[in-house]
Amino acid sequence: MLKKGSRLYSILTGTCPRCHQESMYKDQNPLNLANIYKMHDNCSHCGLHYKIEPSFFYGAMYVSYGLGVGFGIAAFIVSFVLLETTIKTAFIAIVVALVVLMPFQMRWARNIWINFFVSYRKDWRELKK
Repeated sequence: MLKKGSRLYSILTGTCPRCHQESMYKDQNPLNLANIYKMHDNCSHCGLHYKIEPSFFYGAMYVSYGLGVGFGIAAFIVSFVLLETTIKTAFIAIVVALVVLMPFQMRWARNIWINFFVSYRKDWRELKK
């Protein structure tokens, strides 16, 4: 389903959006909260500079907000509609879902943001020359 060359592959795996060869993050485990934002400066394979401009990843906050809203709505639908719980329990489910999914949401927001601006290139080796 996920093949190299698709944006979804880069978003879900956190690999370089241009070559899909290397993880953008120094620690690939998003649950290690101390290192969640630590990234390599450049891709060692294609040379892509991840921070395209100063404060580039501040735009990922907007993506993170959208993901958070989506996760909250999904948690509400599952708890209130499908499991038929009370509103109070549904609210607790939303909070728990947002806290549990926070590390993934933060990484995915950055991955989505950089994939808006950088596309996969099969000929990345020629770009490096």
